[in-house]
Amino acid sequence: MMSLSIASPSPSPSGVTFTSKINLSKSSFHGIRIPKIIQARAVNAPPPSCPSLVVKMAKREEELKEIRTKTTEELQEEIVDLKGELFMLRLQRSARNEFKSSEFLRMRKRIARMLTVKREREVEEGINKRISRKLDRKWKKSIVPRPPPSLKKLREEEAAEEAKESAS
Repeated sequence: MMSLSIASPSPSPSGVTFTSKINLSKSSFHGIRIPKIIQARAVNAPPPSCPSLVVKMAKREEELKEIRTKTTEELQEEIVDLKGELFMLRLQRSARNEFKSSEFLRMRKRIARMLTVKREREVEEGINKRISRKLDRKWKKSIVPRPPPSLKKLREEEAAEEAKESAS
């Protein structure tokens, strides 16, 4: 491997010298790479406006307001339902059925927001992290397994179809 070093012979008036090492190898040289030039914006300049970002932020704020209006018990019930829905999506993915992959992220984020609101309430009550974990373990043990809402709806639709067929 051959090494090439370039340095300016005399210091520039600003006191900055340019030094560069370029490693040349017959087997790995595939041309010259030019680094991308990143434009730096002024410190005081406002960030570029993005209407979709503003809309997403507004939706998130609305969702958080909706979540905060619910009681802790309602939050826990909805968390259980959403986790069941997430499980159903995983089953659909493993069975290679059609599903929306964006639903995974949406549900996980909604669950995370609910858990965050739940933890905020615990902090307000003065419950520390250790006690919170104990309460979570106790709550998880008390959960009664039940089918998620989407599965209930699917069963109801199948029952309605069977009723129509038997009536005909």
